[in-house]
Amino acid sequence: MPSREAYDVQKKDKPLVQKAKREANQEDILAAALGMRMGPQKPSATFWQPLKLLAYSQLTSLVRRASLKEVVQSPRSEKVHNFKVHTFRGPHWCEHCARFMWGLMAQGVKCADCGMNVHKECSAQVPNDCKPDLRHVRKVYSCDLTTLVKAYNTARPMVVDMCIREIESRGLKSEGLYRISGFSDSVEEVKSGFDKDGEKTDISVNAYEDINIITSALKLYLRDLPVPVISYDAYPRFIEATKLTDPEKKLEAFREALALLPPSHKETLKYLMAHLKRVTQNEKFNLMSAENLGIVFGPTLMRAPNQDAMTALNDIRYQRQVVEVLIKNEDVGGDGGV
Repeated sequence: MPSREAYDVQKKDKPLVQKAKREANQEDILAAALGMRMGPQKPSATFWQPLKLLAYSQLTSLVRRASLKEVVQSPRSEKVHNFKVHTFRGPHWCEHCARFMWGLMAQGVKCADCGMNVHKECSAQVPNDCKPDLRHVRKVYSCDLTTLVKAYNTARPMVVDMCIREIESRGLKSEGLYRISGFSDSVEEVKSGFDKDGEKTDISVNAYEDINIITSALKLYLRDLPVPVISYDAYPRFIEATKLTDPEKKLEAFREALALLPPSHKETLKYLMAHLKRVTQNEKFNLMSAENLGIVFGPTLMRAPNQDAMTALNDIRYQRQVVEVLIKNEDVGGDGGV
């Protein structure tokens, strides 16, 4: 019969034995996940510790993949992933297929907007359900419009909202509004401010007395968009709609073209056209009619989907007419006009 001392030692060591068994089970699971075959002589604890830390950090990715299954049921997606080839540090698992990513370099691709990690071959099968994360958005200008809107959780890009509010508060009667350019160094300063500070950027009269600096900063933002406000997919429909002569058919064609725009693009265009309509209502002061604004904003809001110079040149007059029609019919049909 064991002594009292031996019983106490056995009782004291029992939790340690159970912990050792749990760790052994964890090591077996990790080995299976990595595709490793373990012999009777298992590696030491120092071998397992860094692998455990890296492997457990990937559990969030697997949980996230499970939550993404619900998104697949969505009838329409608004944002495609912006995948770039990436070299991961340590073991990583694909968030689409949940398999290990092999290799020392360029093991897979990572979405620059939401941070999703997948195999290169899996990227083509991932649903277009990107949910941009503000941590991954490095700039405001030249950032995809939908990416920026979703990252900041706003209806429109904050640049558009802030600039238009400032222009309407003190610049609607300024002669040559949107036609006269602001000092380029100051415009670049506003751009850098938005890229660095976002909605905290100061564009008030105290910072920039010349309203043309704010209008130029807004136009620069719209020109720098990777996909124009009037997207490449919708571009041909808008051009064709402009060529129609029957007023009713033209407006109907414009409605169909607007329906092709991504939601964030449509909302931005609607807000901008309402603003430009208010600019034309002050034409006797600013001398800016719908025709004049069409000349300014046509090439700013839409670009030909191909790089053919002759086609782009021929489309300039139609681009102007598209904006002109949108401004003049901004309040037709209730919500959003046209």
